[in-house]
Amino acid sequence: MPDVPDVTTENTDQSATEGTEHIATEGTEHIATDQVEDASVEDVPADAPIDETPADEEDVPAEDTPVANALQEFRDRLYTQFGDWYVVHTYSGMEKRVKSNLENRVTSLNAEDFIFEVVVPTEEVAEIKNGQRKLVKRTVLPGYVLVRMDLTDESWGVVRHTPSVTGFVGNSHQPVPLSLAEVESMLAPAVEAEVAVAADASDHKQTAASTKIEFTDFAVSDSVMVGDGPFATLHATITEMNIDAQRVKAVVEIFGRETPAELSFTQIQKV
Repeated sequence: MPDVPDVTTENTDQSATEGTEHIATEGTEHIATDQVEDASVEDVPADAPIDETPADEEDVPAEDTPVANALQEFRDRLYTQFGDWYVVHTYSGMEKRVKSNLENRVTSLNAEDFIFEVVVPTEEVAEIKNGQRKLVKRTVLPGYVLVRMDLTDESWGVVRHTPSVTGFVGNSHQPVPLSLAEVESMLAPAVEAEVAVAADASDHKQTAASTKIEFTDFAVSDSVMVGDGPFATLHATITEMNIDAQRVKAVVEIFGRETPAELSFTQIQKV
């Protein structure tokens, strides 16, 4: 009887061989994939700092304020206007009158083409008088007026012959114009004050922190009479003043002895 090959054994061996090759191939593919993925990751030192800033976080610009916006508009306008700025000397206390007279002359003499603007620099000052605080406008440059103009013989004559004008600052016939930086420093305070006053009006209160304060009633070392409180009718000498709080520190004379006391502006009066 002829030998019959063992088909079962042969098939089993072939299947085992194919299974081994499949496993080997699949394992090789996994290893290759892992190597590719590992190769795409950079080695990071263990002690490297960690950036905890959110990826979508961006720098937010500072919020604009009314004063900053007004000043920027003022600068933009100042540096794009026609003409140069000159300083005109006037009689003391006549600055506003000169401004009015010169503006009238510009109109009546048809000088609008070379004289563009007349300005009296001012600032807001908190003045305390008789115990009352109020905002007043004060001239920054007493005896001077700023004029923006094209300097010609005709424009020079219009300005120079305005009543209460004594002449241009500098060379009387060939004055040197101000730099724009100088003009900005003179006029910017008025812009700030205007915005502050508008804000105060809308809030019904006075909150201009940058406003200067002047006190016109008392000064340190003044001798005053106390008109109210436990020291009423006694004389005192002011040693310190707190204008913001509207109070003073003083030395009160009691039976020939000096006693320190703190008094409000409304409690004292000059002798």
